[in-house]
Amino acid sequence: MAEFERSLISERTRAGMAAARARGSRIGRRPAMTDDQRREARQALANGSATAETIAKLHGIHPRTLLRTLKVDAQRLDTSH
Repeated sequence: MAEFERSLISERTRAGMAAARARGSRIGRRPAMTDDQRREARQALANGSATAETIAKLHGIHPRTLLRTLKVDAQRLDTSH
């Protein structure tokens, strides 16, 4: 009986998440940086006006998070062309 109830709960959860995605809701954790912040960070690193540590501190994230985020963006740009 408990297994059946659990399966019903799971089905309702999956249906609810699918409906939320269909409405355009974002599921999960918020991104560490906005699109504008990532663009500005890429420009600052490219022209040498700031270091990864400086940019990360400005946005309240770890430098590794910044570099990982920019790496994922670069991979997306490479695969989208």
